[in-house]
Amino acid sequence: MAPQSAFRVALLVSFSVLLTVVLGFGLPALLNAIMRLLGLPETSVTECIVVIYAAFVLYVATPRFPRGSVEVQGKAVLITGCDTGFGLSLAKHLHTLGYTVFAGCLLKDKDGEGAKELEEFHSDRMKVVQLDVCSDDQVKKAVEYINGNLEDSQRGLWAVVNNAGVSTFGEVEFTSMDTYRQVSEVNLWGTIRVTKAVLPLIRRAKGRVVNIASMYGRMGNRLRSPYCVSKYGVEAFSDCLRYEMKTWGVKVSVIEPGNYIVATGILTRDIVATTANKLWNEAPAEVKEDYGKSHFEQYMALMRSYCNSGEKDMTPVLDDITDAIGSKRPYTRYNPMEPHWWIRMQVMTHLPGALSDLLYF
Repeated sequence: MAPQSAFRVALLVSFSVLLTVVLGFGLPALLNAIMRLLGLPETSVTECIVVIYAAFVLYVATPRFPRGSVEVQGKAVLITGCDTGFGLSLAKHLHTLGYTVFAGCLLKDKDGEGAKELEEFHSDRMKVVQLDVCSDDQVKKAVEYINGNLEDSQRGLWAVVNNAGVSTFGEVEFTSMDTYRQVSEVNLWGTIRVTKAVLPLIRRAKGRVVNIASMYGRMGNRLRSPYCVSKYGVEAFSDCLRYEMKTWGVKVSVIEPGNYIVATGILTRDIVATTANKLWNEAPAEVKEDYGKSHFEQYMALMRSYCNSGEKDMTPVLDDITDAIGSKRPYTRYNPMEPHWWIRMQVMTHLPGALSDLLYF
């Protein structure tokens, strides 16, 4: 997030104070009105504050409410993007839990480190598959392999986790149409391509589709339009699929991770430097002149600082994906993110755009 100006900081503080005042005076009045309707004694302001604080603690600190778990034995899961990051860690985690894992790796045929690490399990429940989600042919061959190596093909494939993804950055006028296409080809069309290919097997199992989106699938930000466009699409596709799959008994969930750049390494300083050079060198002369090099460098410095931010532990994401796969009643959306990002997402998706824009941009 860009450094806030003094005006925006003041605005955020004012909003916090206003919210505190509304909760401090308006909420007790509302609760007392409810108590009167119920024929109960009115409460004091202190009691109201205690109730609200207790509810907040319960929401934030209490472990997820148990909703039952499915039997793991004999269940198989396809995960895309297992070369690094979430996919690699998730493949190992689900294998440990007893699932049969079909780990789709882009670089298996090129002796990628992630694929080799998973193959070293030497387990009949860890099957590494060559899979480029942008290739119709590779997706088709992967599904054929899965169908031929299921313990019981009649039971189908229990789950698919569409994790493969790429990220980039750049202001709209600096970003080429090819970049928009390339990012969406992996993040959005890859998700759709793989899902459509395995859906007959998933329906047979009455299983799960788990799509990895992002907090940027729910809210936009400067410099991130290619990524946001692709992840907004994943959210829309997941919603539509969920409505259609309800009659088949298939559950569709979306995981919306916050900032896990440090944990996944999806953006590094080297990547930022390479991308920045490409953006500037390929930008039209008019755009360079209008924006200026100092403006461009300011935002590239912001992206470099962003590389060192975020959560270092992937556990919240892995736990949420595992719940979406293994719970009898999985949630529609999971939000493994830092509290300040969660608050920002709620503000930007629930308040009028004019207000959220003033607060954050």
